[in-house]
Amino acid sequence: MEPSDQRPLRRSDGTLGERRRQLPWPEGKRFRILSIDGGGIRGILPASILAEFERQYLGGHSVGDYFDLIAGTSTGGIIALGLSIGLPASDILQVYFDHGEEIFPSARPPLEGLKRLWAKVRSLAYYQYDREPLERELRRIFGARPFGDAQRRLCIPSFDGFTEVNIFKTPHHPDFKLDWREEMVTVALATSAAPTYFSIYRDGQRRFADGGVWANNPVMVALVDALSCNDLDRDQIDILSLGCGDAEMTISDAQVLRGGLWHWRDIVSSAMHLSSQNALGQAGLLIGRDRLIRLNAPLLPDGPIGLDDVKRAKAELPNVAKELALANGPAVASRFFNEKSEPYVPFHP
Repeated sequence: MEPSDQRPLRRSDGTLGERRRQLPWPEGKRFRILSIDGGGIRGILPASILAEFERQYLGGHSVGDYFDLIAGTSTGGIIALGLSIGLPASDILQVYFDHGEEIFPSARPPLEGLKRLWAKVRSLAYYQYDREPLERELRRIFGARPFGDAQRRLCIPSFDGFTEVNIFKTPHHPDFKLDWREEMVTVALATSAAPTYFSIYRDGQRRFADGGVWANNPVMVALVDALSCNDLDRDQIDILSLGCGDAEMTISDAQVLRGGLWHWRDIVSSAMHLSSQNALGQAGLLIGRDRLIRLNAPLLPDGPIGLDDVKRAKAELPNVAKELALANGPAVASRFFNEKSEPYVPFHP
């Protein structure tokens, strides 16, 4: 057992005991939020949508410069971190194409089917993929850059070893004192440590797992942060919410008649889909659905793409993204791309 003086403190020990002091925000000025879901290699979808917007409306410049706050979970968190330091979405998208097979290696001939079966059996007791290729690429992108260097307000969900929700927040409010010293790589690895796919991310005595377990769609995380930190009227807020393609579930006869773990084995992905619906519904009630644009993949002919299915994600999602960007581009551009947002002024170094 670890000595008690070496155990990390619970984040909830510092919970604010009263309502947060709101910072002034100019009357009539829009507050623009970008929210990006988690979804493994399916992050190709939101990255492609944003890259299309950059190409069509922004002359290739980073779309991140047009938002006051960016929230992202798991793969969405990695995209958010990249945008926060000025990277264009097109550059982030290229990372998925160049390194997706290294991060999620697939079985190859000979004996491809047997290897795939063995991988599924092994995954019942062990994580499926080594984190090293992902960490290596993240360190190439971010180096030792601290989280506090982000030029945009960020909210990045994870959960910690106490099974408590953990939202990494940039120092955009005086109360946010804990996270600015963290390396961006630490935040990226903490939010993307998807259970069963990767091992729990350990940083010293601390342990983190994927924020998608509780906030795969972080739209309400972002909205609550915006309203609690800033003296905003709800009518001043616009949100662009990007999905990675959901897996809908219909309740089967076997689930009705027999139940059991086997028949409900996909309940986790269904729970993530339902929590996303709930978050979108809540956000829409608070600001009005006319202020919230949600872009996500429709149901695909061959079914949902797996979080680690690099081949299908690369082949199908860029075309889906182009169609979504073409159909929704004018509405998004008129709402979000009229002028750049000012970088926030951090309250801690």
